[in-house]
Amino acid sequence: MSERKVLNKYFPPDFDPSLIPRRRQPKNSQQVVRLMAPFSMRCNTCGEYIYKGKKFNARKETVEGEDYYGIKIFRFYIKCTLCSAEITFKTDPKNTDYSAEHGASRNFEPWRDEQAVEEEDRLAKMEEEENNPMKVLENRTTDSKREMDILDALQDIRARNARNERVGQSVDLMERIAVEEIETEEDLEKRRAEEEDEKLVREVFTKVVAGSPGGSPTTVKRKAEGQEPELTSLLPDATRELIVSKSASVPAVKKRKTALGIKMKKK
Repeated sequence: MSERKVLNKYFPPDFDPSLIPRRRQPKNSQQVVRLMAPFSMRCNTCGEYIYKGKKFNARKETVEGEDYYGIKIFRFYIKCTLCSAEITFKTDPKNTDYSAEHGASRNFEPWRDEQAVEEEDRLAKMEEEENNPMKVLENRTTDSKREMDILDALQDIRARNARNERVGQSVDLMERIAVEEIETEEDLEKRRAEEEDEKLVREVFTKVVAGSPGGSPTTVKRKAEGQEPELTSLLPDATRELIVSKSASVPAVKKRKTALGIKMKKK
């Protein structure tokens, strides 16, 4: 993809770049750069606080006669936002940081002191171990003991978490069992109530049928869903047989009377 704005410059055939004189600049010239404050500071002139990250137009130069293993150290010049006093700070490649030089003091940062103390302790420990082999063995024993203590504490925490998890699972199981038992008891009560109702219905129908002309108790059958029982099924066996025999004899009598009437008419 081509550029939106292209600057084409013409170079004549007889152009010789070596004939162009070099621009003379001082050895340690300053450059204008745009930067942010690398740390929070307070102006020594007016007491204004400058927070970390505030942007400035600064002048940058190389510090003469100072370096860290061949790494150049740079100095930056900024102005206070309130009184315009000049403030300078330098790079610190040894600690990968910046250091206040003039015009402002760096605010207190407790973690920097802790890191410095830890570094001093580490260097002192290394120097002591170099001169005393028994101290090396003692330090190794102490470190291994500390690691074992940490592992034991971690194992205790894991066991406690596993025990709490098992307790939670057992509580859930007990709650589930209690709910199932309650449901089972409710089902048993419903079934018992249904059996009692059915027994009561049987007793009532048995008493009603026993008081009929036949006088013999009969068993009442439950009707199927959507079907009504016949009335004869509720009567005793003797009464039902009598009704059935009478109903069967009625058509025969009617046929006999019809036949006799036909014969009388013929005569």
